[in-house]
Amino acid sequence: MLKYAVLGFLSYHPMSGYDIESWMQASTGNFWHAKLSQIYTTLKSMEAEGLVTSQIAPQEGRPDRRVYTITEAGRADLQMWISTPLVEHEVKKDSLLLKLFFGLPAGKNALLTQLRLQLDLHRQKKLEYEQNTPQEMVRFLSDQPELVNHAQLWELTRQFGVMYEAMYLQWLEEAIRFIEQQN
Repeated sequence: MLKYAVLGFLSYHPMSGYDIESWMQASTGNFWHAKLSQIYTTLKSMEAEGLVTSQIAPQEGRPDRRVYTITEAGRADLQMWISTPLVEHEVKKDSLLLKLFFGLPAGKNALLTQLRLQLDLHRQKKLEYEQNTPQEMVRFLSDQPELVNHAQLWELTRQFGVMYEAMYLQWLEEAIRFIEQQN
């Protein structure tokens, strides 16, 4: 799946692995992320497959960087992947739910501590979606105004994040109230 995230970013314009990681952290990193080492490994294998090409770009006062460009084969592969419907529900892993499911032996206080900590973390994440993410989108568009049409879809994914966090916060508040009432 990382292959398609990388191809997606390269469909905007040529980038180095570091550039891709930066874009990813500021955009899809909330729902799809990777380490820089994974990105470079993926780029190397994609270049061997003919999906991307690379060239060395000299930099003054810094080491040269390798810049990757998507090929026509890469664009076709990305288009085919985007066009292929998802026909299965993707199961999301959630460590908190697993801990809660088996949490009775931990006791009420331990469960409440974990739930309250998660409540704070999800409040922060919701705030990030509401404040920081729109600023990142504006920054991307100021650097590349030709991506303005893409921004509408970026906004849809941001809205998903806000709504997901709101739902999670509601559930956490209900779970805390429930456990507080237990003996």
